[in-house]
Amino acid sequence: MKRFPVFLLVLIVPLLFFLPACGGDDVDNPKPRMFPRVDYPDKAYQEFQMDACPFSFEYPVYAEIDEVDRFFGEEPGHPCWFDLVFKDFDARLYVSYYPITSRTDYDKFITDAYKIANQINKRSDFMDEFVVSHGNVGGIIMEFEGHAASPMHFYLTDTTNHFLRGALYFNTSVRPDSLAPVIEFLKVDVAHAIGSFEWEE
Repeated sequence: MKRFPVFLLVLIVPLLFFLPACGGDDVDNPKPRMFPRVDYPDKAYQEFQMDACPFSFEYPVYAEIDEVDRFFGEEPGHPCWFDLVFKDFDARLYVSYYPITSRTDYDKFITDAYKIANQINKRSDFMDEFVVSHGNVGGIIMEFEGHAASPMHFYLTDTTNHFLRGALYFNTSVRPDSLAPVIEFLKVDVAHAIGSFEWEE
């Protein structure tokens, strides 16, 4: 009985380990997770004023005002409804104003604001609230984390004459990881708008 030459084993065994690694392009290797590059503009603000709106505030120079003349096919509740459009980020801050004519109005506006917030909170991981209070402006900022439809809602009021509601939305599917830096960037702008907000007497 002939013995298999040992020197051939020394040559063949390493080849058996090497060959699977040489499969060429047939092997699918996972690619690292990457997000599209976003170029952030420099922070700069301008004064907002619209004849139909009894207030003023500062908004970013890279946002555009889009006046709302139809809302689900109907006229909006007041001529002072508009969107702040952030084209570079495919995002909008929806803003709607309501005059307060009675205590019933005020209570309804507060209730409606929290109804919307609670609907959003069903999909979020966490909701936080921050009190707004400066001059004759009061209100609440509501921030949501996770797969919420909107990362931020707020309302501002003087409790007697004026009520305003705002909501930030992105025109894209909710991707918390990839949107997080953009959300944080725009939150600064919304906070600046709220901090500079003033009711006209």
